Amino acid sequence: MGGGGAGGGTGGAGGGGTLGGRRRPVRAYPGDGITVSFDAEVCRHAAECVHGLPSVFDTAKRPWIMPDAAEPGVIAEVVRRCPTGALTYRSADGGTEAPERPTTVRRTADGRLLLRGQLRIADAGGEVRETTRAMLCGCGGSAGQPYCDRSGACGGHGG
Repeated sequence: MGGGGAGGGTGGAGGGGTLGGRRRPVRAYPGDGITVSFDAEVCRHAAECVHGLPSVFDTAKRPWIMPDAAEPGVIAEVVRRCPTGALTYRSADGGTEAPERPTTVRRTADGRLLLRGQLRIADAGGEVRETTRAMLCGCGGSAGQPYCDRSGACGGHGG
């Protein structure tokens, strides 16, 4: 995902987590044809966005997401590549990403679980997140259960 951070200080890309014990807010970046939203808490910097469409997703700029820098359909396609669901979109006509059917679960070579579909995921504190994409911990080593924070063996860091 995008790495650098969201401008304005309300949803920076850090490494996920909380600010002062509370969840970071999801930050919306409105454009004429599409609004892209970013959830820093679940971003794991896969960089699908910055590699896929650097004219829109540029971590060296503020704001780092510029939804008017490309066609809305192209932006939506790149957002759907985000494996964690940290990026979502809403088109100007109100359309959003349709969940994959049937729901799929794929284990990566390092053990992370990549899910796509109509998902309702409860974290360790009981907070439920509805999403169409998620990357979950497959080794039990993540401090951000059930999400992979790449700190355990399944995050590629060997525990």
